[in-house]
Amino acid sequence: MRPYLSLSLFTGILLLSITVFAQQSPQGIPLKKIMPEGQQNKPVDTASVKVSSQKDLPDVIRELFHGKTIPEVDSITTKPQISVVPAIGYTLVSRLALVLSGNVAFRTGPNSRVSTIVGSTSYTQNKQFTLPIQTNIWSKDNQWDFVGDYRFMKYPQDTYGLGSSSKMSNVDPMDYFFVRFYEIVLRHVSGNFYAGGGYIFDDHFNISQSGNANGSVSDYTRYGTSDRTVSSGFTFNGLFDSRDNAINPSKGGYVNLEFRTSTKFTGSATNWESIVLDMRKYYNLPEGSDNILALWSYDWIILSGKPGYLDLPSTAWDANSATGRGYIQGRFRGTQMVYAESEYRFKLTSNGLLGGVVFLNAESLSAAQGTHLQTIQPGYGPGLRVKLNKVSKTNITIDYGFGSQGSRGLFIDVGENF
Repeated sequence: MRPYLSLSLFTGILLLSITVFAQQSPQGIPLKKIMPEGQQNKPVDTASVKVSSQKDLPDVIRELFHGKTIPEVDSITTKPQISVVPAIGYTLVSRLALVLSGNVAFRTGPNSRVSTIVGSTSYTQNKQFTLPIQTNIWSKDNQWDFVGDYRFMKYPQDTYGLGSSSKMSNVDPMDYFFVRFYEIVLRHVSGNFYAGGGYIFDDHFNISQSGNANGSVSDYTRYGTSDRTVSSGFTFNGLFDSRDNAINPSKGGYVNLEFRTSTKFTGSATNWESIVLDMRKYYNLPEGSDNILALWSYDWIILSGKPGYLDLPSTAWDANSATGRGYIQGRFRGTQMVYAESEYRFKLTSNGLLGGVVFLNAESLSAAQGTHLQTIQPGYGPGLRVKLNKVSKTNITIDYGFGSQGSRGLFIDVGENF
């Protein structure tokens, strides 16, 4: 079976929903006019663009039906910028899928970094239902950052065993419900550095499996089956963020270090600890152009204890479900995950409406704790970008990824992968 071998079509509702879903404030004020004297050069998440000659999908639709565009703005203000895309898709994994995905960008004050709310919902013919919502809310003075991740999922999904050397033939169909609640608070320390912590909760329940397709004992069975696993505990976080735009960065860097501890005292089924190191860097290449070379490293390690099988590091189970384009979510799983990706982003049209990318990623996972990392699995492919909101620089991302063992698929979302 080739996971995510997809035929996906955007629905005609795109042509009807732009006025409502891609709102742009006519009262936008250039950032340089509202920042206090002496702060213009301070690194800050501006999400500002020169839009006088730029176009997005709402402009195209309005010109097509009305012959004119709305007044242009060049900065996100306290009035939210909303970008939403409905879509219809078909995959061998989900069969028919109905998807609604989007984000909201706004400021809590004139000098604050841009806050975002990212969400989506989908229902598939295989009776999969997902509702993830992620929030990143900055205080007016940028002294506090509130980061949330909330999910509810009814999710039949295949697993393929532990380690990055696992074979497609080891497919083990599973089904479960999933509830997540993460809330992390970060406090400004100095410059672009923040530190803090929070509470995180993952609950997989009504877990069932159909058995390994080749009749052998699955890694899930060897690991230890359960109809419910709960992970509950605290995190300690350090953050460095100098990106100019969290939605679609063109320069700067990002480093997030998270140490997680889950204990029976806080309601976890077992005691275990993990660490995640997420690093990103963005370069103009060539310098002075609008083309971007984006680099990403993501390392996710179980330090001690034994988390539930579904809480182990796994492909596309990072916070943004972005790792491993070219593979189905959950394709590789293990106790250690090392991941790297590069992506080159470039304009296809001078007005910014269309862009393209090429990407290359690689991941390696270990099986049981204390064992070595296994085969490096590559993923690669091209992608198309369609500007959905020129103010927040939100793109519709359409990527086709290739992986090993015939894995390939179409990946559609709102906003860049990283």
